[in-house]
Formats: sequence, structure tokens, C-alpha cells
Amino acid sequence: MIELVTDLILTYIATITFGILLNVPRRGLNMAGWIGTLSYLAYKLCMLTSLGMALSNLIGALLIGILSMQTARFKKMPVINFNIPALVPFVPGGQAYQMVKNFALGDNSLALSYLLQVVIIAGAIAFGFLLAELFNRLQARLMLKLSSRWRHENRHNPRL
Repeated sequence: MIELVTDLILTYIATITFGILLNVPRRGLNMAGWIGTLSYLAYKLCMLTSLGMALSNLIGALLIGILSMQTARFKKMPVINFNIPALVPFVPGGQAYQMVKNFALGDNSLALSYLLQVVIIAGAIAFGFLLAELFNRLQARLMLKLSSRWRHENRHNPRL
């Protein structure tokens, strides 16, 4: 339990620090940190319940995408200010390093194993963002049908 709390605190700090490096405006840093932390918590819980690496990354990326879009709408800021810093804990940097190291050492079978992990993680993250965009558009269409005020405010948006 202490390890999980430590991981979450460090994830929040890493997300905010990466947001500072990317020049995310101050008013968006805290929310980017929380999005990264909550999505990493979902990822860790999925890993603890043995859902597997691909599904855990998919759920984490889906949560990042949905929360980033909702926060961007609320804060009136670009989505990229929230989802790129929140992705930091999900980047398969360790596997990519091991892949390159094992290719350099000549252990091709182990290197291909790490390459497969990198591809699976990257694919799961991309598919999670795709599902989040689908969710966002479905929510927008539902809001358009249910709310006349929302319909009036967004009547010139060609994406809806």
C-alpha cells in the first residue's frame, strides 16, 4: 500500500514536471497532474487484478483521453496540455532501452520480446485515445440532442 501511494505521488510530480517542460500554462498544471495520477492508479489497479499489460495500458490511455477532453472543455484550453504530460508514466521507455541494449549485445530473441512489448503498449495507448475520441463525440452528439442551449452554442462546430 505504501508503495502504491509513493508511486502515485511520484507520478503526480513527474506529470507536473513534464508539463512545466512542455510550457503548459500554470492554470492547467494541477489538472494535468491529477489526470496523470488517476489514470496511473487505474493502470496499477488493472495490473494488480491481472488484466494484462495491453488492457491495463488501454484503460489508462482511455481514462487520460476522456479526462483530458473534459478538462480541456472545462478550462477552455487545448487537450494536448493535459494528455501529453499525463502520458509520461505510460511511455514504454524501459522496454525500449532493454530492446536496444539486447540488440547491441546480440541477444536478438530477448530484444524481439521487448520490441513486441513496446509495440503492444504503444498500440494500446493509441487505441485508448481513439476510443476516448469516440466517447467524446458520442457525448457531444447526445448533448446536442438533449440540450437546446448546448445546441445553440455549438451550432457552428463542423465536427459535431
